[in-house]
Amino acid sequence: MCGRYSHRYTWKQLQRLLNLMFEEFEIPVRHNVAPSQTAPIVRDVGKGGRRLDLMRWGLIPSWAKDESFRSKAINARAETVATAAAFRDSFKRRRCLVPVSGFYEWKKLDESGKRKQPYYITSSDGEPMMLAGLWSSWKRPDAKALETFTIITTTPNELMAKLHDRMPVILGESDWDAWLDPHLGEGTADPGGAMGAVESLLRPYAPELMMAWPVSMKVNSPKNDGQELIQEAFGQEFPSKEEPGLFS
Repeated sequence: MCGRYSHRYTWKQLQRLLNLMFEEFEIPVRHNVAPSQTAPIVRDVGKGGRRLDLMRWGLIPSWAKDESFRSKAINARAETVATAAAFRDSFKRRRCLVPVSGFYEWKKLDESGKRKQPYYITSSDGEPMMLAGLWSSWKRPDAKALETFTIITTTPNELMAKLHDRMPVILGESDWDAWLDPHLGEGTADPGGAMGAVESLLRPYAPELMMAWPVSMKVNSPKNDGQELIQEAFGQEFPSKEEPGLFS
């Protein structure tokens, strides 16, 4: 799964990468974004225009009865996202990118799974990573719209398999246009056509473009949010930096 991440970029950095439109605004640095919190997403707003918006993490489909649904939908599985009731409508026409500087995963240290070591995973070139996401708009009882998002996960690549059995879908630049295009696949359920092409983007990211290291247990609490959370923390229980494939 993907349950915590960081964003340490600026609007101008994202504008350079994604050719954003509309007015610039300040993006607060966050080192420990948690479910139910608000974070930036990027979506297509027509005629190829891309806009950065703030949404709450935890997708609420339009038909949900109340806001509690979001706690169940912080992640969507790539294998079922096109058919699952909570996500299929958003998958057809409301896809987005979730820009992150890195994300966290917890590696089991014993068979019981009670002892876990958090790791921070980021790109090897220092650029923001674009996670595949979906967004939705839900009408509150007061008739105001609440926009929410989820992050899609897939099977792990060689690096992530050492930490967990899932990883977020990370999209390369060549896939951004297709993923964000709200008209690609709209109104069709043909698995061999447009939607099949979209589903093909949901694959593990190249491990050589990522690096990971163990971090402080402080990240376990969403109340903690500082630079120290992403700094390396080594001890006798950690693997060596020479372990093939885990560190770059």
